[in-house]
Amino acid sequence: MPILEVIDGRERDLGGFVVRRLLPHAGRNMVGPFIFFDHLGPAQFAPGTGIDVRPHPHIALATVTYLYSGSLRHRDSLGSVLDIQPGDVNWMTAGAGITHSERTPPAARAGGGPVHGIQSWVALPDGCEDVEATFHHHAAHELPQRRADGVALTVIAGQAYGLQSPVATLWPTLYVDARMNAGATLDVPADHEERAVYVATGEIDLEDVRLRVGHMAVLASGGQSRMRSLRDSRVMLLGGLRFPTARHIWWNFVASTPERIEAAKLRWKQQRFPEVPGETEFIPLPQE
Repeated sequence: MPILEVIDGRERDLGGFVVRRLLPHAGRNMVGPFIFFDHLGPAQFAPGTGIDVRPHPHIALATVTYLYSGSLRHRDSLGSVLDIQPGDVNWMTAGAGITHSERTPPAARAGGGPVHGIQSWVALPDGCEDVEATFHHHAAHELPQRRADGVALTVIAGQAYGLQSPVATLWPTLYVDARMNAGATLDVPADHEERAVYVATGEIDLEDVRLRVGHMAVLASGGQSRMRSLRDSRVMLLGGLRFPTARHIWWNFVASTPERIEAAKLRWKQQRFPEVPGETEFIPLPQE
């Protein structure tokens, strides 16, 4: 079977807006390097309201924010302050440790409006878990794109369809935004060991399996799989090389060993992570 399983997103209310969480999932923590995958919104905020994710820590992963609509202001302990707009990529490598916040920018908050996008994490490979923290922003016009036969492709990270993203990764990665007109077809490239297809809007047929919004199909290795859009759709392709060693995930921490997780928990509890300039709040360590 070309499709190993179909994951149905679990809705979670994060206080005023809803996300669908696909990864981690029972029995499947990862697809390639991707260990966390949230579909944010779509949500419509009234004037004066918005998203307020207070400062929180990460280790041994990179966060990837990609918006379809709306905007978010990123602040981190490196001193980065930047608004992400639709089609841009925020790639924050936590490495040994970083703290960041995400909030609706003041102008967008004042007027109200939509927010819709994907937030994901990729695990850092063995030997790179403690690299220096970095933050890189790539504007939408910097990402390679291709339009043909009713399909518009943007390669967010890694390599696909003969296009190479400028986003620097530490592991072979597949991450593509595909906008498909009704009736259009697209082959999922076979040159990545682990692959998944996520339907963000619309509806597709993948190897005679109908996938709707909130469905992620995890594909078997090898061989191309063809998808056909049943109506105008937006699909994310994700994956990459299989990780040779397992990863543990707890709250905002990812690591190759439970001991790394425990050490990070203690650091946050003792407030020994770096602070975010301009922020005075923080999210306390959850109760276990």
